[in-house]
Amino acid sequence: TPEQAEQCTLIIHFKGKCAVKNGDYDTLKGMCDRITDRGIGATIETTES
Repeated sequence: TPEQAEQCTLIIHFKGKCAVKNGDYDTLKGMCDRITDRGIGATIETTES
């Protein structure tokens, strides 16, 4: 939603990054590639379980 996008931009502004999706690497890799192809910065980070 537009509200979520605005919240994410504020978090990125103040903290430097914002988690927007969780899932398996193969699924996230395709999404990340499509985002970065449009000139938007995106990375995949692993988390400790």
